[in-house]
Amino acid sequence: MSKSRIAVLTCAGALTALLSSAALADAHQESSPVTDSSTITPPVAEKREHTYTHHGITISDPYDWLYDKSYPEIDDEDVLDHVRAENAYFEAQMEPQAALTETLFTEMRGRIKEDDSTVPQRMGEYLYWSEFDEGEQYRKHYRKPVGAGEDAEPQLILDQNVLAEGHEYFRLGALSISQNGRFMAYSTDTSGAERYTARIMDLETGELLADEITNLRSGLTWVAGDSALVYGPSSENWRTLEARLHVIGTPAEDDVVLYKEEDESFSVGAGLSAQEDYLIISTGDNETSEVRFVSAADPTAPLTLIKARTTGVEYGVDIREGELFVWTNDDHINFRLAKASLDAPGDWETVIAGSDEFYLTDFDLFEGFFVTEGRLNGLDQVQIRQYNAPTTAQPIAFPEASYSAGLSNNPEYGQTKLRLSYESMVTPDSVYDYDVAGASLDLLKQQEIPSGYDASLYVTQRVEVEARDGTMVPASIVMRKDRAEILAAQGIEGAGPLHLYAYGSYGYAVPPGFSTTRLSLVDRGFAYAIAHVRGGDDLGRRWYLQGKGLERTNTFNDFVDVGRGLIAQGFTAEGMVTASGGSAGGEVMGAIVNQDPSQYGAIVAHVPFVDVLGTMLNAELPLTPGEWQEWGNPIESKEAFAHILSYSPYDQVSAQDYPPMMVTAGLNDPRVTYWEPAKWVALLREMKTDDNVLVMKTNMGAGHGGQSGRWNSLRETAEEFAFILWQMEMMDAAK
Repeated sequence: MSKSRIAVLTCAGALTALLSSAALADAHQESSPVTDSSTITPPVAEKREHTYTHHGITISDPYDWLYDKSYPEIDDEDVLDHVRAENAYFEAQMEPQAALTETLFTEMRGRIKEDDSTVPQRMGEYLYWSEFDEGEQYRKHYRKPVGAGEDAEPQLILDQNVLAEGHEYFRLGALSISQNGRFMAYSTDTSGAERYTARIMDLETGELLADEITNLRSGLTWVAGDSALVYGPSSENWRTLEARLHVIGTPAEDDVVLYKEEDESFSVGAGLSAQEDYLIISTGDNETSEVRFVSAADPTAPLTLIKARTTGVEYGVDIREGELFVWTNDDHINFRLAKASLDAPGDWETVIAGSDEFYLTDFDLFEGFFVTEGRLNGLDQVQIRQYNAPTTAQPIAFPEASYSAGLSNNPEYGQTKLRLSYESMVTPDSVYDYDVAGASLDLLKQQEIPSGYDASLYVTQRVEVEARDGTMVPASIVMRKDRAEILAAQGIEGAGPLHLYAYGSYGYAVPPGFSTTRLSLVDRGFAYAIAHVRGGDDLGRRWYLQGKGLERTNTFNDFVDVGRGLIAQGFTAEGMVTASGGSAGGEVMGAIVNQDPSQYGAIVAHVPFVDVLGTMLNAELPLTPGEWQEWGNPIESKEAFAHILSYSPYDQVSAQDYPPMMVTAGLNDPRVTYWEPAKWVALLREMKTDDNVLVMKTNMGAGHGGQSGRWNSLRETAEEFAFILWQMEMMDAAK
């Protein structure tokens, strides 16, 4: 909505390609002595008596000691010794798969164009883009003046590789160019703890200014004629409760608090309006919003409140030509678009009414038109609309029946061409410009795959599976057209393996997009499916609400039932479903193995949110107060306590067989703290009645996203796939 100049940059996404059958056979030869590692004894965590009581219910938690009570300082040697022992066991178990992991990593890297670059985009008087150099882990950022010739030497404004030198972990957070193009502010994290440090560079001189803002949590927005920045500091518990103003050349301790939030479950953010003349400061949790604005030229003036918070009402705003536009769910679950005057910002007049069919997810204001984004029957929509006829939409037509599409980087208010991103499960990531006047799409770039990729070899389809409550749950699937032949060459008759993925929380819809890493499974005969479970907003806002709070178990049931449905439809068979998910998706992994363990041949749970009850009862943890709207508050509500207890994966581990499992954690992770997976694995080791492999890897110098750098991250994916292929006895699977 608001056109903040903040550009949150991430490293390159996943990449992949297949080596020859001979190389894979060699990898199998080197990976064969599995029995040696199977005799290594896994770590056994000590049980120490610990109980707690809420609402008259007493819970025993003998592995609570793995939670270092001095967190975020982690210095308990017993805890560290146990985490290190788990890592040593992981390495011992995976060592026989080292050649397979290397094979997978090599083929995945072969699908990456190492010297790749983004498509330049105009912002002010310059074109900006970023590039990877061959072999490098991180991006370089460049610009050159608009109108400069092809041979004009670009200006290197930031080299992430230089910033990352000497650090085990590195991530660029915000990168923000001042409106006049002179200054660049950027923030970095070198631990994975998501506490960033911001610096400012004068791009005319190349000088790094003395200004330094530490403990940054979010945002870098230029205001006051490019003389100051608005940012969100982190509280002691990783909460963003303020919007502060830093004036260039002044000490950070003198920064001015523009807004302070008193409700610790809320989070504060800031950005600029479409014409960059207003600073918009928003606060909210997962279901309630409150927004204020002030002139960007005078940010310390009194803020204007648009409308006071009402529980359950979300809204976001932008400002154009002195008029306020509001996206809100105040009278329809799928949101409407309204407008108001700046003098009476709380009096909202409908521009586009809410619809049962069209789910309005976002809007962007430009000089000559505005854009609405949303989903219709679960498919992404990008619509051009005119200010004088806002109810008439000009949809942008896309070529495939199932895809992921949306606005990309469009920083200028006067845009006449829109930058779009597009992909599908068989079409690589594509960058388009859409000419609004001519209603035409121009392909600027499509992801290159150096080792080769032929889309005609693959087929994708969208199916529906009936869940146990009668709800039809969609799944997107991709596989090789010659899958049966690939499986037959491996001696597999009938249905082959299928990998199932989901997230299912916070209203995040997993798009049916492209992945080159995924090809390393698909080219070996796997079908790959995304379960569009409730908890995401794939089919509208109600789809999200039916998977949160007291309806949370719908998410887990949907996942299990989709897997069962795909078995029934002949895509796979009992025990041949592998599954993965991370964070809240890792919670899904924990719930489904408690509910239906026999369905799965292997599970990978990344930084899994599995101690839901314990975390939601601890108001001192970084994100807990802000999460109560998503999961429920078991401190205040006995009903929420009982419901969370009924599904919390850690609390529902039982004496039964579990599938082979790989679990990951990050010691510095502030989102899912390391002890959640550590406690879960310890309890699984105690309770499970099988001899299947259970391993846990904790990144000792990283956080929620795993290792940084495109090659480090890629190797972790190769490790995950090696585990899956090992457990499915497909280590020498060939094309």
